[in-house]
Amino acid sequence: MKLIHTADWHLGQTFHGQERHAEHRAFLAWLLDTLVASQADALLVAGDIFDVVNPSLAAQELLYDFIVGAHERLPSLDIVLIAGNHDSGNRIELPAPLMRRLRTHALGRVRWLDDGTLDAERLLVPLTDATGETRAWCLALPFLRPAEVTGAALARHDDDDGPDAAPNDYVAGITRVHRQLIAAAEARREPGQALVAMSHAHLHGAAVSEASERPIVIGGEESISAALFPPAIAYVALGHLHRPQQVGEARIRYSGSPLPLDFSEAGYPHQVVAVRLEGEALAVTETIPVPRPVAMHRIGPAPLETALAEVAALDDDPALPREQWPWLELQVALEAPMPDLRARVEAALEGRALRLLRLARRLPEVAGGANPARVDLESLGPRKLFARTWEQRWGEPPGDEVLADFDRLRQAVLDADDTREENHA
Repeated sequence: MKLIHTADWHLGQTFHGQERHAEHRAFLAWLLDTLVASQADALLVAGDIFDVVNPSLAAQELLYDFIVGAHERLPSLDIVLIAGNHDSGNRIELPAPLMRRLRTHALGRVRWLDDGTLDAERLLVPLTDATGETRAWCLALPFLRPAEVTGAALARHDDDDGPDAAPNDYVAGITRVHRQLIAAAEARREPGQALVAMSHAHLHGAAVSEASERPIVIGGEESISAALFPPAIAYVALGHLHRPQQVGEARIRYSGSPLPLDFSEAGYPHQVVAVRLEGEALAVTETIPVPRPVAMHRIGPAPLETALAEVAALDDDPALPREQWPWLELQVALEAPMPDLRARVEAALEGRALRLLRLARRLPEVAGGANPARVDLESLGPRKLFARTWEQRWGEPPGDEVLADFDRLRQAVLDADDTREENHA
């Protein structure tokens, strides 16, 4: 059985205010061709399908056009989607009955039975080969929000955590859900059928990207152990971290995002993972590089003349459509304020097929004071902005507990948006 593992599409992302639909459309066209060329039996998309809980119509159209196209070209292909922390679980599941007719399974939420146990059955998706024979089971576990697995939800479970008890209620709840789902899968499968787990989570020891990944809930405290996935799980398809990597073992992998979602992600490769199963075991994994439809250049920090010389050396093709012009971030190191900096940079770019998205100024530190360089809010992000504001107000950086409270509050706001969407549906 052949699987393709991908994650973190972030359809509908705006990049410093610019839409990226053309890039996402090019990736999805490439992915469909790759699925056909490899004659894949299943496609696993491990969360963060959209960039926001209320994606634009254009972003939704990209997803649904891809699903229809995949079914037309590969009628026996199974597609399994789970919601990530950027997604609305309700929105992901809304068209699920229709998508099932296209062999697509969309899981956005976990549910609990009347006896307080996990409704594991709906999270177990059979994966079939070209003959229609079930060769594997996908344990499709969407992103788990604290309200789903803590408090009253957690109190409904009385299983013993044993010596590996999780450090907080949230991680304990995640641990219980994984254990119950894995137990149900092991009971359900027949000899010769493999188990493939798919989860949107942060595992201990995994490398995060510099600036673009939103903490799932409470900083590092939400990370879980790879030991949750016993050897009976042939492959673990993970989403959330944008840097492709394996965690401890070749069978436990983040595919990474197919496109760089920030200039900080431009320096490492982006890929999908091809997986081949033989019987109940993992046979081989292979990384398939994703072509970058739009180049991304990050220059500096460097003195202005040096930075402009690097810009002049960049390749560009004015014959390309504007939507394919490279993105450019320029960081200029200044000795003193330069009021006409932007005008000088724009003059240097005149006639070039380049799109300047960000111009950052770096001024020298002033003795006895902080670096006065201006930083735009988008480059900081909510968490760093809060930390800077706290330090300015109180004279010291916020502690871990304060940051944890901020992350909980921010996730509560995101969850409230999701709830309001559900109520209006």
